[in-house]
Amino acid sequence: MAQPRILAPADNAHQYPLLIKQLLLSGPRYNPDQEIVYANRSKYTYTDLVERIHRLANALTDAGVKPGDTVAVMDWDTPRYLECFFAIPMIGAVLHTINVRLSPDQVVYTMNHAEDDVVLVHDDFLPILESVKDEIKTVKTYIQLTDEKAAKSTTLKVAGDYEALLAKAGTEFDFPDFDENSVATTFYTTGTTGNPKGVFFSHRQLVLHTLAMTGSLSAYDEMPLLRSTSVYMPVTPMFHVHAWGVPYAATMLGIKQIYPGRYEPELLVDLLKEHKVTFSHCVPTIMQMMMGTESIKTADLSNWHVLIGGSALTKGLCDAGARLGIRMYTGYGMSETCPLLSVTHLKPEDLELPLEQQTNKRVKTGIAVPMVELEIVAPDGQPVPHDGEAKGEVVARAPWLTQSYFKQPDKGEELWQGGWLHTGDVASMEPDNTLTIKDRIKDVIKTGGEWLSSLDLENLISQHPAVAGAAVVGVPDEKWGERPHALVTLKPGEQADVEDIQRHLEQFVASGEINKWAIPEHIDFVEDIPKTSVGKINKKLIRDQLK
Repeated sequence: MAQPRILAPADNAHQYPLLIKQLLLSGPRYNPDQEIVYANRSKYTYTDLVERIHRLANALTDAGVKPGDTVAVMDWDTPRYLECFFAIPMIGAVLHTINVRLSPDQVVYTMNHAEDDVVLVHDDFLPILESVKDEIKTVKTYIQLTDEKAAKSTTLKVAGDYEALLAKAGTEFDFPDFDENSVATTFYTTGTTGNPKGVFFSHRQLVLHTLAMTGSLSAYDEMPLLRSTSVYMPVTPMFHVHAWGVPYAATMLGIKQIYPGRYEPELLVDLLKEHKVTFSHCVPTIMQMMMGTESIKTADLSNWHVLIGGSALTKGLCDAGARLGIRMYTGYGMSETCPLLSVTHLKPEDLELPLEQQTNKRVKTGIAVPMVELEIVAPDGQPVPHDGEAKGEVVARAPWLTQSYFKQPDKGEELWQGGWLHTGDVASMEPDNTLTIKDRIKDVIKTGGEWLSSLDLENLISQHPAVAGAAVVGVPDEKWGERPHALVTLKPGEQADVEDIQRHLEQFVASGEINKWAIPEHIDFVEDIPKTSVGKINKKLIRDQLK
């Protein structure tokens, strides 16, 4: 059988590895004086960023960090965290972004499982570690992060304060070349059952993800999320899938970045207004909180583009945003996928419609981004038709998907059954390749022999003018197997009762969007809907509570 041709390179040809250090080359060249801002506290330039990354590399090395070691971070969204995104993997160590919203027991589990050697910890999280320090097995030393003039006293074994260590560290570090398949980052999924699972990503994977993300969010005039003139503010925790990988892309482009620290809705909106932020990404719950502030009523939001992920973007939320001038887009992915798989793809004809009439396109899960293969498969693994109706599980292939779970090869084999990464999401695919997620497999409501999408019901309930948010789960029913049960939160000052929601849903029965049996008999009005540590609706907890 004939083989493709491979030619020998020149003896001195450089085999260029794809390493995170190369993402740092262009931004400081394009915009050395561009600002990176820390809330209302401080700011510095890209030139300063590079020097601080070199200083951090020296400080970590002085603290005993070697290639292959694991360095964990517990911080809010700060420029310090951005420095760690680069310096730690660039010296050949592994960055472990700890989910600070996990319980202390789970924090200990992830630290021991990841075999953390050094931990950078903000003052606010010292009580967590102090309460469990005797259970932490592998950590040799801690570095303190503080936003005050002096770091808090602690019983942990501390090598020093971050800023003090950087101040006395050298300004030059010779970052080495090494195998691009070396692990750069790790973190733990936030499942609702069992211990968190560790995912890991190589330098090569993160570089390719950054390039694909930049192309997806920058190239199309209809979707100008990341441009040279953009002002970027993440509203997704940096511990959560590298803040969706956007800080790497923003730094590569050399654009202005605003890091808000701890999430306080009024502060977020104030920063949005002060710096004229053009691009953010967040989960729906954070967006609802920001839209509920007094400050947002006087904000010009006509140039604010927001990528919504983590949970479905409902029509109700997208419509409410459109009334404020916010342009929302849907992004899809998961912890195991680094995360970007697909994003809303608008065309010129879509933008000819008023913003309020673009919702139907913006709430769909979108089209696979470059270098991603998505398929919808039946339980037997065979693809289902791309007709917008047939449903199956979303499976994926891309060069940046985690290759297994850390120390859990059996779980990794389950994830990669048949050579495709299995997402656990049920979806349909339209003839034009637009993906629409219908539900998590475990959240589909099986009632009377039919499958009912909890996301579809949440979407329809969200369109009631008094509703702020909704969650729908299946509860056991002797006659039908399961029936939908809804939790609803109302907007401040609004009122509604069960009959109001049911009457609202009857219009969608009349239009053929749902069957009459899909309308929940049980609707509870609540102050808040249970969430996971990353802001997703916690349906397992809701089901447990309803039992």
